[in-house]
Amino acid sequence: MSDEPRPSATTSAASAPPFASKVLENVLETVLQFITSPRDRNACSLVCRLWNRTESLTRQHLSVGNLYSVNPTRAVTRFPHIQSLTLKGLPHSASLWSVPPGWGPGFTAWAKALVAGSCAGTVKKLVLKRVTVSNSDLELIARRLPSFHGLTLIDCDGFGTPGLGSLVENCKQLRVLDLIKCHIEYDNKGAHVDWISKFPKNNNCLESLSFECVQYGVNLDSLESLITRSPNLYRLRLNPAISIGQFCRLLLWAPQLTHLGTGAFCTHGNDNEEMKVKDVAAVFGSMNKLISLSGLSYIKPELLPAILHVCMQLTTLDLSCTTISAEQLKPVIHHCHNLQIFWVLDTIGDEGLKAVAATCKDLQELRVFPLVLSVESEGYVSDQGLIHISEGCHKLRSVVYFCQLMTNAAVKAMSVNCPDLTIFRLYIMDCHRPDHSTGEPMDEGFGAIVMNCKKLRRLAVTGLLTDRAFELFGKYGKTIRTLSVGVGGNSDLALKYVLEGCHNLLKLEIRNSPFGDGGLLAGIGHFYNMRFVWINSCRITVRGCREVARRLPNMVVDMIGNGFGETSLLDDDELVEKLYMYRSLAGVRDDVPQFVQIL
Repeated sequence: MSDEPRPSATTSAASAPPFASKVLENVLETVLQFITSPRDRNACSLVCRLWNRTESLTRQHLSVGNLYSVNPTRAVTRFPHIQSLTLKGLPHSASLWSVPPGWGPGFTAWAKALVAGSCAGTVKKLVLKRVTVSNSDLELIARRLPSFHGLTLIDCDGFGTPGLGSLVENCKQLRVLDLIKCHIEYDNKGAHVDWISKFPKNNNCLESLSFECVQYGVNLDSLESLITRSPNLYRLRLNPAISIGQFCRLLLWAPQLTHLGTGAFCTHGNDNEEMKVKDVAAVFGSMNKLISLSGLSYIKPELLPAILHVCMQLTTLDLSCTTISAEQLKPVIHHCHNLQIFWVLDTIGDEGLKAVAATCKDLQELRVFPLVLSVESEGYVSDQGLIHISEGCHKLRSVVYFCQLMTNAAVKAMSVNCPDLTIFRLYIMDCHRPDHSTGEPMDEGFGAIVMNCKKLRRLAVTGLLTDRAFELFGKYGKTIRTLSVGVGGNSDLALKYVLEGCHNLLKLEIRNSPFGDGGLLAGIGHFYNMRFVWINSCRITVRGCREVARRLPNMVVDMIGNGFGETSLLDDDELVEKLYMYRSLAGVRDDVPQFVQIL
C-alpha cells in the first residue's frame, strides 16, 4: 500500500474545477428545455433550490387553473421569461349554475403585472377562459407588450368593439385573435366600432381570426382586404351576420384555409341574388386543405350538398349551431369517413346517431347538445342513440351527451365498447330521473364507466344516484381529476367516498345534493391537493364553512348568496347558497362583491 496521505475534503473542494455549479446549471437549462409537461416541470422545481431557480428561468409557458390562487406580480416575477400565459377564471359549470353577475374574476391585475414585469418583452400569447376582460385591458396589453401577437378569449365578457379596435390597431403584428363564445358588450345606444377596418394595412401575418360570437356585422370590404393580404391565414370563423353570398366572396381569396366557420348558411335580405348549390360547391371545391368545418347557422337545407366535396377530408365537423334532421344529415355524414370530432344538436335523433356510428369509425370526440335545455322538453335522443354510438365508434375518447331518457344498459355498453374514454359527461336533463326501463337508480351504469374506463379523467353525472354510485367512484375512479355531480347521493357518506377514494381529484362540482357539513369536513385532509371545490344548493351551513377556514388557513372559503351581511353577523345555522373553495398563496382577493363573504 502507498504511504501517500489520502486527500482531505478540503483539498478535494479546492481542486474542484472552476465554475462547476455554473456548468451544472447550463446543463440543467438545456435538459429542462425538453420538458414541456407542466406536471413534470413542477416536479423538477421541487428537487432543490438550484432546480427551482433554473426551472423558473427556463419556463416559457405558464398555465394558471384558478387566477385567484396566485398573486399575479409574484407569478410574473418568478417566471420572468414566459412567452405564453393561460388563465382560467370561473369554474366550468358556473354559467349553468347561475353565478351572479359581477362575481369575478377579472384580468386587470394580471394585465398590469404583465406590462410591469420583466416578462413584458417576452410575452407573445394569452389564452383567457371565463375571465372578465375590459376594453382598457386589451389596449394595455397591445400597447405595452412589444412582442405580443396572439389572443384567445373563451367564454369571456366585459369588453366590446372599442377594445377590439384598440387591440388590432396597436398590436402591429397580430397573428391570432380568436373570440369563442364571448359576450361582447355594447353601450345603451347599440353603438359599435368598425374594428375590422382598424387592422394595420401592413399587417400580413394574420394566421387565425374567429369572431362567431360578435353579434353585429362587420365591414365586408375591410374583411376582404384583410383576408387578401393574409397568405398565412389558416383559421377563419365568421359570425352569422355574414351571409352565404358574402361568404363565397370572401373565400375566393383564402383557398389555403384548414379551419373554417361559415357564418350563416343562407342568404340575407340585402343579398343581390340567391346562391345556388353549384356556386357554393365551387367555393368548397377549391379548398383542398380544409379539415375543420363549423358554423352553418340558420342553414338553408338545400345548400347542404354543397359541402360534400370536402366531407372526405374533414376530421372535425361542428353542427352545434345547425338545426337539421337525421334525413338531412345522412347524405353528408355518409361521406365523413375520416371524422374524429363531431358536435351536433340532438335534432338528428337516434337515427342520425346510428348513421354516424355506421360511417365514422375513427370518431374520438362526440358532443350532442340539446336544442332546448329544459326538463319539460321531449328531447330527440335517448339511450338508443348512445348504444348505436358505442357499437360503431370504439375509438371514442370523449363523450358529451344531453338526453331525457337513459338506461344503465346503455351506459354499461359504452364502458365496455369504448374503454379508452378519458371524458364522459352524461346529462339527463331531469336530474332525478332513474333508468327509464327498469326504474332503478343509475348507479350501476356510471359505476361501470369508472370500473371499465381505466383512463377516465373527467366525469359528469346526472340522474337518480344513490350512495352506491359514489362508493364505486371512490373505489375505482383513481384517475378522475374532475367530477361534476348534478343531484346525487343519499347522505354525507357519498361525498366521503369520493374525497377519500379519488386520490387524483383536482376539481369537484356538486349541486342540488343532500350533502351537509359532515360531507364537507370529510375532505379536510384532501382540499389542499385540489384546485377548487364548488358546491351549489346543498345543505352546507356557515358553521361548516367556518370550520374549514379555521382548520385550513390557506384555503379561501368564498360564500355566495343574496342577503349576506357582515361575516360576524351571520347565523351559524344559515345555509350557504353557493360555496367556492380554493387554495391560494395570494390570500383573500381584493375585488369581493357585496353578495360574497370570504372566510
